[in-house]
Amino acid sequence: MERAVFVYTTYPSVVEAERAGRELVERRLCACVNILPGMISLYRWQGKIDRGEEAVMIIKTRAGLADAVRAAVKKMHSYTTPAILVLPTEAVDPDYHAWILAETEGEAAR
Repeated sequence: MERAVFVYTTYPSVVEAERAGRELVERRLCACVNILPGMISLYRWQGKIDRGEEAVMIIKTRAGLADAVRAAVKKMHSYTTPAILVLPTEAVDPDYHAWILAETEGEAAR
């Protein structure tokens, strides 16, 4: 059975994250997204340390769709170099796993 993965990314605003998350769910590229507003990021970019307020998005999908999710996030994202990390899951409740697989079946998942 195909394993579930999380795709972690961040957005500069909740509005942009919701727009992207809705499209991912509508296209059946994922079963669910969680958007966590209010994150503070400190990072080095183009030779200086920056601070940003961002929203975290955790995308729940199947491993076979991870590349398609990554490509869709990059295409919709306003950042030049968005954070996109695919994280394997160690264990998933069987019923929840079945739900993820069922919700990601369809045209986009083929």
